[in-house]
Amino acid sequence: MKNVEVNVLSKKNMLIFTSFLGVLLVAAAFIFGLYVFAIAAVSYGASLTVEVLFAKFRKKELDYGWMVTPLVFTLFMPPTLPLWIAIVGSSFGTFFGKSLFGGLGKNIFNPAIVGVLFITISFPADMATTWLDPVSEAIKSTTPLIELNSGAAFNYSIGELMIGQVSGALGETFKLGIIVLGLALIVLRIIDWRIPVFYLVTVFALTYLGHVIDPATYKDPILSILVGGVMFTAFFVATDPVTSPELPSGRIVYAVGLGILTVIIRYYAAFPEGVIFAVIIMNAVAPLIDGWNSTADTLEEVGDVA
Repeated sequence: MKNVEVNVLSKKNMLIFTSFLGVLLVAAAFIFGLYVFAIAAVSYGASLTVEVLFAKFRKKELDYGWMVTPLVFTLFMPPTLPLWIAIVGSSFGTFFGKSLFGGLGKNIFNPAIVGVLFITISFPADMATTWLDPVSEAIKSTTPLIELNSGAAFNYSIGELMIGQVSGALGETFKLGIIVLGLALIVLRIIDWRIPVFYLVTVFALTYLGHVIDPATYKDPILSILVGGVMFTAFFVATDPVTSPELPSGRIVYAVGLGILTVIIRYYAAFPEGVIFAVIIMNAVAPLIDGWNSTADTLEEVGDVA
């Protein structure tokens, strides 16, 4: 069998990763206002409380993974979210997505996404219908993703989508920043390039093919990866080394599966955005992908020896 990489970021890389997320948080504050920092503060407070209590209960030191979970969670939140819902979601995700599994490196599901999924289902009105337009400062029930997929008039330019002057979740709107920081993570070898590249290519290719066959259902493929959380997920969520496959070939399969599920859920499910559901499903499948690839590698080596 081939050697696999350690499936937890080093402390140094975790600090770099967290600082990049922090840049996106500051950008969100410039776009949507200082209330963004309040959401981040209560999310950190709730998550860290759970982390500290479990560390004391297990009589172990607090692991350095506490830095990332509440920040990723915050960047999936709408800018008008009531603070108490952020507290519920952040503590739920940390408790059920990480602590119960034993802490950093042992969780099956991305804990931030567990929290996001829980409050998305539990509080749909707060999570999906109260979006702040940073230009008009009005509260609206749609985002560029919802408008694009619903067939409504789409009045956003690519420039507006890139700089984030649109409604949406805190971490998904500033696409230019996401791309620059994501590429930097790849260059620094903090994340594996295979996952974002194959994920984005899969979403683009499937949407393009669907647009050719049925343009009324499948929208412009370029716009489809510039709206919603696809870009943020590609670089900052799907690449989580703990909840994605360890083998390079497995990561490609994982990314392609993630892209397929994202497109299916976006266009055929009740929720307009498919990324959080796709991530949870593929997190569950990731160990099976590793097992399948390990078996294939073993059979290949046996064949070479024979």
